[in-house]
Amino acid sequence: MQVRRGTFQVKKRSGWDRGLKLEVTRQGLVGHAGAVLLHRAADRIGLVVRLRNALACSPWMLDRANVLVGLVVGIALGARNLRQAELLARRHGGLVGDGASDSTLWRMLGEIGDRARARIAKARAGVRARVRELLAERDTGFPWLVILGRELAGWTVLDLDATVVTCSSRKEQAAGTYKGTRGFHPLAAWSANTLECLAMMLRPGNAGSNTVAEHIAVLGDAVAQIPRGYRRRILIRLDGAGASHGLIEHLLSLSTSRRKVAFTSGFTITAAEEAAIAELPEHARTAAIEQDGTLDPVAQVAELTGLWRRTGWPKELRYIARRVKPTRRHAKNLTEFEKQTGWRYQLVVTNIKDLGRSVPGSHHVYFLDTLHRQHAVVEDRVRTEKATGIRNLPFHGYERNNAWLLAANIASDLIACLQLLGLDEHRELALAEPQSLRAMVLHIPARLVTHARQRILKIEQTWPWATAVVEAWERLGAIPAPA
Repeated sequence: MQVRRGTFQVKKRSGWDRGLKLEVTRQGLVGHAGAVLLHRAADRIGLVVRLRNALACSPWMLDRANVLVGLVVGIALGARNLRQAELLARRHGGLVGDGASDSTLWRMLGEIGDRARARIAKARAGVRARVRELLAERDTGFPWLVILGRELAGWTVLDLDATVVTCSSRKEQAAGTYKGTRGFHPLAAWSANTLECLAMMLRPGNAGSNTVAEHIAVLGDAVAQIPRGYRRRILIRLDGAGASHGLIEHLLSLSTSRRKVAFTSGFTITAAEEAAIAELPEHARTAAIEQDGTLDPVAQVAELTGLWRRTGWPKELRYIARRVKPTRRHAKNLTEFEKQTGWRYQLVVTNIKDLGRSVPGSHHVYFLDTLHRQHAVVEDRVRTEKATGIRNLPFHGYERNNAWLLAANIASDLIACLQLLGLDEHRELALAEPQSLRAMVLHIPARLVTHARQRILKIEQTWPWATAVVEAWERLGAIPAPA
């Protein structure tokens, strides 16, 4: 290659495109062939059947459940609006039937009001119960959380967090956010065990981070989604933005004779807490431990409960103080006390005395600190949700945006079920986020042929994950069909 007067002149062509022509054909080509895995998962876990029972009272459509599932699969494949969902669905007409038009999808979303939402929530709870039965039958069993090598068997772990969804147009109930943008501020609860989105509330952008009533509502909806057998021991984790006197008291009231509810929450540090932290002797501190069990060389934790209690707060709470060497990113937000001591402080409040004999050492402050910091994985869940339909809510009207949000939540749950039940033997695929999973599995090309009265979907043999796709299809097919 030579350079002359600021331009590039190629001496020799690379030749890769020599003799290459592009043609448009319909000879059995199927794009996004991995969609068949999503449809089969939806059938086998009972999603279609339960939605059909929940939405059978439609006056204008015979099978609204299939329309909703078609939209859900379209969102899982990457659709960001109804037109894209329609095009993706109709590309699989020879496999799963013709998809609904965008106008049909529009009408369907407009029909999802409070009553339909309640029926859909009940249907989703039934699906979750079936998924947990199937997970318990696996060789590896149900995915209990593991903290510092100790399995939290029997504990269902919920993570609550809020996020910002921006919009560029004047949509109903969009408002300014605390980040200086405009949009919405949905609040959600996820299952840390199965990575499902149990509940999500669409809120205006100016909704507060520590609104007690909304946290209680989302938490109630999330607990209602957990099958009864998995409600006996629940662990709830929140960040400091969600901590408030009313919410903490509500969390304490959830424990009954049949159910034990534990929680950890971040806590805002004021001058009173800093004064108590200053009284902590050095020998009271212990090294913090990373998630892999190694010592954190720049952080220590200590029990603060004996030195300080916030006035008017329940006496059964424990307070754990953590200090870490601040980074340059934290420098501008340090208090005077932190600047003087050279440490950045964080406070965690919890009601955990211990998690039972099955989790030895769970009363130690280093264990509780590690348990709470693992709540940071909720950021992965937020990113997953945004990659599955909620990065940009497509409608002007609030109610249809709320219905779209529900469909997106079901789509992320469907992806999680596919990974848990069909792809769990392939670690790379089981842990992949939506965009990676689409590139490796869901968006693969294939050819549909008919032979001996059978339809055969042919996948390129050299595709690195071709075997995993076939295995997932067979594993999902081995699940008994729901009644």
